[in-house]
Amino acid sequence: MLKAPAEAAGLRKRKLKKDIPYYLMLLPFLLVFALFMLIPVLSAVAMSFTDFNMVQLPSFVGLDNYIRIFAEDEIFNLALKNTLLFAIITGPIGYILSFLVAWLINEFGKGIRSVITLIVYAPTLAGNVYFIWTYIFSPDSRGFLNHLLVQLGIVSDPIMWLTDAKLSFWVVVLVIVWLSFGAGFLSFIAGLQALDRTYYEAAAMDGLKNRWQELYYVTFPQMGPQLLFGAIMSISGAFAVGYQNMALTGFPSTDYATHTLVLHIMDFGSIRYEMGYASALAVVLFAIMLAAWAVIDKVLKKFN
Repeated sequence: MLKAPAEAAGLRKRKLKKDIPYYLMLLPFLLVFALFMLIPVLSAVAMSFTDFNMVQLPSFVGLDNYIRIFAEDEIFNLALKNTLLFAIITGPIGYILSFLVAWLINEFGKGIRSVITLIVYAPTLAGNVYFIWTYIFSPDSRGFLNHLLVQLGIVSDPIMWLTDAKLSFWVVVLVIVWLSFGAGFLSFIAGLQALDRTYYEAAAMDGLKNRWQELYYVTFPQMGPQLLFGAIMSISGAFAVGYQNMALTGFPSTDYATHTLVLHIMDFGSIRYEMGYASALAVVLFAIMLAAWAVIDKVLKKFN
């Protein structure tokens, strides 16, 4: 009876010794992850309970920053509304478009497929592409779109695309969707290339009638990991909207029409140097993103 625990301990020891090379290979990633992800997140959580102006030492204030966020900060409410709207609109649209375009590209031959994939993915490789859109939607008569509309006689005066609070939001939505073909799109391309074609033959014999049924019953179940990864990247990108808005509509935008939580964090962290309050805002944004990820994971679980 006393031999079993000793044997089990011996097996664990031998397994651990056998797995040492794998742990050593994981070590660099774990160190980088801890240094640049885990420690900053934990530091932000700890700092969110302090008053810290980057000159004096942090002082503990408890939940004061969170009370200020939800009870006193009116701009936070606007930033939260805009962030959720951007996420709800651009996240699903970008996700669905990325998959549909990848699905269509997959029908071409290897050479054409590679060229089209590069063209579609190119905007995310570029640096500052916003000057193109700034020129297109320039509010003066020399802007590409305004000049075209005036020449066609559709409008008589230039439209303030980037400064009108009602229009600037939708201009940013258009640009974000245009930029949404990133890592998730590439994962869809890779996933579609790795599909087992025998399942399609079996499905055809079982009576699938069209490509949409094939997509739902055969393609999706084989692409669970890629679908989840694409959803996470899409949601992350949608909630992290901010720099695009600043490049297009300025900071702050007219009537805070395109102000988001990322810009609100930047305002308090980089301009006002209220690092404790900025950290609390970052924690709130992180919690919202975690909740969105949990919902997406639950929805896509049936495909895993």
